[in-house]
Amino acid sequence: MRFIATADWQLGMTARFLSDQARTRFHQARLDAVRRIGELATETEASFVVVCGDVFESNQLDRAIVAKTFEALRAFSVPVVLLPGNHDPLDAASIYDAPVFRDRRPDHVHVLRDAAPFTVVDGVEIVGAPWFGKHPTRDLVADACSGLQPMAEGLVRVVAGHGVTSTLNPDRDALAAIDVPTLTKVLDGGCAHVAVLGDRHSTTEVEPRIWYAGAPEVTARVEDDPGNVLVIDVDPGTHEVTVAPRRVGRWSFDVLEERLESLEDVERLADLLSAIPDKECRAVWLALAGTLSTSSKARLDAVLDEAGDLFAHLDVWARHTDLAVLPDDHDFADLGLSGFAQDALDELAELSRPESAHSSADTVAQDALGLLYRLAGAGR
Repeated sequence: MRFIATADWQLGMTARFLSDQARTRFHQARLDAVRRIGELATETEASFVVVCGDVFESNQLDRAIVAKTFEALRAFSVPVVLLPGNHDPLDAASIYDAPVFRDRRPDHVHVLRDAAPFTVVDGVEIVGAPWFGKHPTRDLVADACSGLQPMAEGLVRVVAGHGVTSTLNPDRDALAAIDVPTLTKVLDGGCAHVAVLGDRHSTTEVEPRIWYAGAPEVTARVEDDPGNVLVIDVDPGTHEVTVAPRRVGRWSFDVLEERLESLEDVERLADLLSAIPDKECRAVWLALAGTLSTSSKARLDAVLDEAGDLFAHLDVWARHTDLAVLPDDHDFADLGLSGFAQDALDELAELSRPESAHSSADTVAQDALGLLYRLAGAGR
């Protein structure tokens, strides 16, 4: 028996750091990823798809997002099972109880509203641990599995949960953490074949038969392996479980760390940015270090301006950047400035020097000096 596990679609995600144009593409990409999951289910002859929490970004969404979600899901040829997570819990304002959800939900789309084993197709049960609020005070997966008995011969049982696990959570005392030893006992005891989880957006094997599917499209730059779903095969006779990640995502969030000490280094960075493919669906944060002359910094600014028009997002990550600009008299020798312009240049150059007493103004002065250099240079 084969099925697809996925999680953390977070449809309707805001992505405020993106421009309006890029944000529109980002929203559409998340719906396109859902469609690709349906195509993959057909291609692999999977029996069903289970989404392990956070289908939606929140319980307060524009109705058009729900409508577009169902439009994508109507193309699926297999049942789709949704588990409410911390972003879209089954609370009083649950999106799963909203009229737009109830009225438009396709018949093959199901919501796990309790821990009762759900027969998704003949011979296959899903035991879900839905969230009923954003801050549970207990291990919901352990609760869902507590009454399970060993499976009858030929039955396949899948545990679907959402949340951090005890072995990966830095807060070992978190009340709602999924206890891995307890879950392993459920699997070893023949009460389920495999556990699939959501909340961690990077595809991760926690233990054999316990997996995070990861988000099908990237959501943050800290994720090391997003953009996947899991194609899972279960042999009910031998209890053998095979898990194969398959990529469906198109977007990337990248951090580039570069040291810049010369104009040649700036040109190398320009070539590196130019060579990156699919710029329209890439967000890039630059962590820069080193020391540049004013002319080299002006060239860097021009490179970033030009590249910024092509990428979905391109920014210098200030918290991780330590780039100094030291004015060099040679930088300004050919500018031909005089009067107030020359006076401004001299003052900014003095403020920018490392031995200047005006250290709080260094960065502003360096930026202003670079701008003056670019403006004066452009007029030559």
